[in-house]
Amino acid sequence: MNPKPPEVSKVSLLIVDDNPGSLDLLATALEQPDLDIWTTNDPEEALEIVFQKHPHIVLTDLIMPKISGLDLLERIVNFDPAVEVLLMTAHYSTESAVEAIRKGASDYLNKPISLSALRDRLRGMIESVRHRQRAFELQEELRGSAQFEHIIGNSPAMWELFSRIRRIAPHFRTALITGPTGSGKELVAQALHRLSPASPGNLVVVNCSALVETLFESELFGHVKGSFTGATHDKVGLVEHASNGVLFLDEIGDMPLSTQAKLLRTIQNQEVQRVGSLQARKVSFRVIAATHRDLRAMIRDGRFREDLYYRLSMVELRVPSLAERKEDLPLLARHFVEKFSKQFDKPIRGMTQRASIAISRYEWPGNVRELENAIGHACMMVLNDMIDVADLPESVRSPEHVRSGCQQSASSTAIAIASESDSPASMLEDTEKRMIADALANASGNQSEAARLLRIGRDALRYKMKKYGLTTFIGN
Repeated sequence: MNPKPPEVSKVSLLIVDDNPGSLDLLATALEQPDLDIWTTNDPEEALEIVFQKHPHIVLTDLIMPKISGLDLLERIVNFDPAVEVLLMTAHYSTESAVEAIRKGASDYLNKPISLSALRDRLRGMIESVRHRQRAFELQEELRGSAQFEHIIGNSPAMWELFSRIRRIAPHFRTALITGPTGSGKELVAQALHRLSPASPGNLVVVNCSALVETLFESELFGHVKGSFTGATHDKVGLVEHASNGVLFLDEIGDMPLSTQAKLLRTIQNQEVQRVGSLQARKVSFRVIAATHRDLRAMIRDGRFREDLYYRLSMVELRVPSLAERKEDLPLLARHFVEKFSKQFDKPIRGMTQRASIAISRYEWPGNVRELENAIGHACMMVLNDMIDVADLPESVRSPEHVRSGCQQSASSTAIAIASESDSPASMLEDTEKRMIADALANASGNQSEAARLLRIGRDALRYKMKKYGLTTFIGN
């Protein structure tokens, strides 16, 4: 039995011409299998079709009432630069051809058009669309195979990291993870725990930069009742809680020196002594420490114990910055778009080419965490199903603004997007309602114009107006 041939993806074509005779002629002449053809003689209706149905190719006349072909081209390209737009005109001029190409037209055709030449041109554009579709499908397949223990990466640097994690996990007693802030050190610690013999036990996380120095020992080692003011009962420390599991010391460079000495003794002897107790308790645990600091420099400055460093760094894993693995950007961006699309219940297909170029040019000083927050911001702001440059945070759109002294940490305002304590749906609705009200005000209540400003269909606008109670404009 012959194998079933692969399915061919449908490509869609929108033909716009104010002459009904030309519309029928072109639709008939260009008809072919696996090509959906839509026609309209109204350029405003053409914009509605573009916003709602997302045609891959648009063939439009240049001279039309209400909206010219050049204006239509500009609005389509602003909505989705991936749409291929061909302009037709019986009034050819070099100036208008240059302007059309400059504004993003794929071609500029002079009437009367040779149908055979038009078919050849369309065939090439259909192939180009299918190549993009296949590239997207391959990217999705690659994203599925480029995950290792919930860490996404397909760059050589990440494959080297994955290989080291596999080799180290079954054997380590102590491990040190280094790398810049936001690069994913905690994900690496989680992977080591899951792949280690200690996986049935707890992974106990200690944020060394968040603990108050005076309470550090009590939190880490526990205390007995009456050992200090406020110690009203015995307390199990985090080290004991990690018994038969893994203790993860995040940002260990911020641990006080006095606690470092006691931690070293606890790791060496595998026993813990609670504050105020004379009795040591045996524990069996593994230790993973992580830091973005240069511990060797801290040792030279007397701010970190050399003996603790050598105890922890028997095996060391370095997590690369996002700038060192920019080939992973498309995979990570797609992953976060999908994540926030589900979280915000918005059908977001992906990013325009312009937005993809913008994130590829940015340096990402906050690494993967900053990328996640930027994509979360964009998914919150976007009103249609494709993220564009305008939806990205100002720092990503205008990186020179960051370099001039307004750089924010990756855990700043956008971190609220991913926080479970906030209500993403409520934040999204407030933002969307405000943007719709502003667009209606700027359009003086004209719903068609407001829909074009928002780059959504008129029906979608009316639905959202009713949803948010914007009744003032509904009758317009």
